[in-house]
Amino acid sequence: METYLVGGAVRDELLGHPFTEKDWVVVGARPEDLLEQGYTPVGKDFPVFLHPESKEEFALARTERKQGHGYTGFAVHAAPEVSLEEDLRRRDLTVNAMARDPDGHLIDPYGGQRDLEARVLRHVSPAFVEDPLRVLRTARFAARYHHLGFHIAPETLALMGEIVTQGELEHLPAERVWTETEKALHEADPAVYIAVLKACGALAALAPELDRRSDAALAQLTAAAAHSDDSALRFAALVHGLEPPALERLCERLKVPRRHRELALLLAAQAGRAARARTLSSEELLVLLEAAGALRDNGRFEAFIEGAAALAGDDFPADYLRRARDLARDVSAASFVAEGLTGKAIGQAMEAERIRRLNALAVSPAGE
Repeated sequence: METYLVGGAVRDELLGHPFTEKDWVVVGARPEDLLEQGYTPVGKDFPVFLHPESKEEFALARTERKQGHGYTGFAVHAAPEVSLEEDLRRRDLTVNAMARDPDGHLIDPYGGQRDLEARVLRHVSPAFVEDPLRVLRTARFAARYHHLGFHIAPETLALMGEIVTQGELEHLPAERVWTETEKALHEADPAVYIAVLKACGALAALAPELDRRSDAALAQLTAAAAHSDDSALRFAALVHGLEPPALERLCERLKVPRRHRELALLLAAQAGRAARARTLSSEELLVLLEAAGALRDNGRFEAFIEGAAALAGDDFPADYLRRARDLARDVSAASFVAEGLTGKAIGQAMEAERIRRLNALAVSPAGE
């Protein structure tokens, strides 16, 4: 039984890129061999085990044969006779198909180190087309390493287009598409992910609403990425400009989480008004604050401010809005209850006091 460090840890070590997870391949072993050593089985579709102490993943060397649609349509063969080279050959990109033996020697049968040095993301074999998830993964790697000068090999991009043409993306579960997309939104250059999907035709298949306005979407996403690494904010910037019905359809199709969806809809409805905050009446400003969650301390308002600022560019009145938030939120019901008010009268009195304070803000120097 031989154990090898594989995949991302080897790739990122050679790049000098930080990594936290390590994956291992075990050659020449059977499941019972690992069970006898205290490993815990976790794999459903193929034999993967957790180390009894480190809890890192150890997978038996395996080969795969396509027998259906989608990224799960494979017959897996894991046996002691499967070699390390055979296991590495089933991987997506050459830069992910390297290993290190227990002595630290690099094993690179498919030219991954050469492609790292050339800054190329290239498929390992023609079997690349058998897994539609590789379209999204390759686009995500392009977004992660774009700042280092990486690009996708033309022949690999062509295979990604072939996967799209074959209709294989239709067999990806929406949850899996969103998982890859959210990961991409966290990458250094998330707009590259969208641009790659556009280039191979995948964006038209998965998000036609964005495909029709990709130039604007890319610019907005790039601006938001410079402000924050929050995936909800970045998603909201990406989809900003879509009509609410189109935005709702996109979110439903991709199973977008509630927080991302709500922030996107909020920015769609209120970002323009926030940019004009200094020109709003106190009543209008209070309506904006309430809609944006400023009167509740749940983080929603700050995300809204960050997103609206990214979309508006220079001279966005962020400090003015925060000051307005503080003034309005400092009004509490307690003082009005002490005055003997009850029921609706309390709410009316609070609203009047908030408007009075916002009136004072509007006429103060620089809104201070």
